[in-house]
Amino acid sequence: MAAMFALGCLDRLLFAGSLTAYGVLFLPVCVLTAVWVRAGDLLTAPVVAPIGFAVGLLPLGDGGGGLGGRLMWLVTGLATQAGWLYLGTLITGVITLVRRVVYVRETGLARRRPVGPPRPRA
Repeated sequence: MAAMFALGCLDRLLFAGSLTAYGVLFLPVCVLTAVWVRAGDLLTAPVVAPIGFAVGLLPLGDGGGGLGGRLMWLVTGLATQAGWLYLGTLITGVITLVRRVVYVRETGLARRRPVGPPRPRA
């Protein structure tokens, strides 16, 4: 979420608040989030990605109209940039799902292996 907020601020400075540039910057953050998340938190990464997207939209708004104007900007930004949001969330979900399957298989295989020498059968 902090990375997306920083990218939102950077987008406002460099690209005058371009929502397309923000959406393109969102995709690598999703990949990095899915790759760097701990194994125990794999199921939360697809939930955090859209929240980070929304937090990063906050600095892109024009700020007019007070709290209501900022909230309307956020809703409009989420609605118009839903394609980037869905694509990033899908990327995060697929990567974390694959990582989770690999993690479960590795830990499951480790549990099935015998620890010591085989016991003689009676």
